[in-house]
Amino acid sequence: MSNLQIQKNPTVDQVFQSYPDLVQKKIRHLRSLILEVAQDSEEITSLEETLKWGEPSYLVKKGSTIRIDWKQKTPHQYAMYFKCTSKLVSTFKLVYKDVFNFEGNRAIVFELNDKVPEMELKKCISAGLNYHRIKHLPLLGM
Repeated sequence: MSNLQIQKNPTVDQVFQSYPDLVQKKIRHLRSLILEVAQDSEEITSLEETLKWGEPSYLVKKGSTIRIDWKQKTPHQYAMYFKCTSKLVSTFKLVYKDVFNFEGNRAIVFELNDKVPEMELKKCISAGLNYHRIKHLPLLGM
């Protein structure tokens, strides 16, 4: 287990607070899973929590940015976004086609009443946070 250093941008909490209460709880849960996976990875020693495109975003060295957000235009959904030009979501679709709903090659989408499959999602998060270490592996080592 690493001694994770988290660099926080205070405006991220303002974005969380702007969400409706139920959404805020769901998004904070995704955040806690990201932090837990990063903490459990010996390779990751620092994580930056910031905003990209106004969305809470998580960056690590040797990883691909992970974003989380809820949008008013789809009020019953929230999502975890990955870089669309990476192999991440296309690989997740192969490995977890019966577990998650996807938006193109950029997101895993959850309905507000969904129970999040945490074990599988943590593997996806780990793949994102370690992407540049694993991108050469078949199915990203999943």
